[in-house]
Amino acid sequence: MIRLKTEEQIKRIRESCHLTAQLMDRLATFIEPGMSTWNIDQYCYDFITRHKGVPAFLNYQGFPATACISVNEEVIHGIPSKSTIIREGDLVDVDLGINLDGHFSDMARTFIIGNTKDEYRKLCEVTQQCLVLAIEAASVKGARIQDIGSAVYKHATKHGYGVVRDYCGHGVGLDVHEEPEIPNYTSSYLPNPRLREGMVLAIEPMINLGTHKIKVLANDWTVVTLDGLPSAHFEDTVACTHNGLEILTVV
Repeated sequence: MIRLKTEEQIKRIRESCHLTAQLMDRLATFIEPGMSTWNIDQYCYDFITRHKGVPAFLNYQGFPATACISVNEEVIHGIPSKSTIIREGDLVDVDLGINLDGHFSDMARTFIIGNTKDEYRKLCEVTQQCLVLAIEAASVKGARIQDIGSAVYKHATKHGYGVVRDYCGHGVGLDVHEEPEIPNYTSSYLPNPRLREGMVLAIEPMINLGTHKIKVLANDWTVVTLDGLPSAHFEDTVACTHNGLEILTVV
């Protein structure tokens, strides 16, 4: 069941989202070659708890860290580790949420570390464009869930990239994951509800440089591309309000 939020609930979710966006802004200058993904996770944990929040992902369904930190061919759900060292040219996806008094945010950014290959940089640029186009599609009066996936899929495949199909965006706000699911492609077999005032959605294109196919590693969490080529991931939380669609994960 899709949970429609009240104006007061959206106000509180917005506060959580603003805090998450502030953290992402700080990460853009914090992450550098030589640090471990564990260092990044500790930075996120300290920031969230210092601002009286709770890491939404920590211990969620057994996940052992504050943030999912996925490097290069890791698509999502990378587990932070002291042994995973960031290097020049890496693509580092940080995906996290904050529980602020029972109101949840969700946001992801792929950071380019220093100088990287042109094809990797383009992948990030196109994936970010996919997010922008998806939000624009959701902003149209009368839009449906599959309008979001259509915008992502058309733009990504135009550039020859693989669109991840096994994972998707989702409702959010009063829990980490809520209905509806928001795939980044379209199908006549998928539900296609119309967007309504009160919906809060996490829209998140996951785009691969090569094949769309993925696999899950032996840790039962980390998702990687099947061909070993890099992946990019961008995510924002948005709300359908009486004034139109609002991006909540902004500073």
